[in-house]
Amino acid sequence: MKITINGSPTETQAETLAAILEELGYGDAKVATAVNEDFVSAARRGQVALSPGDRVEIVTPRQGG
Repeated sequence: MKITINGSPTETQAETLAAILEELGYGDAKVATAVNEDFVSAARRGQVALSPGDRVEIVTPRQGG
């Protein structure tokens, strides 16, 4: 299915947000996620199903000041 990840069109077979994170190599990394502009906590990622056309945002923490 085709979804958009951080603004880039992406083809995936992943059915959940947790699965796409694994597919992209994030594994257990500390990241913030949203699907269609709705925040998704780490605890809910395995329960959030992806559909064609979904917009996924993955944000990694940065240190700075």
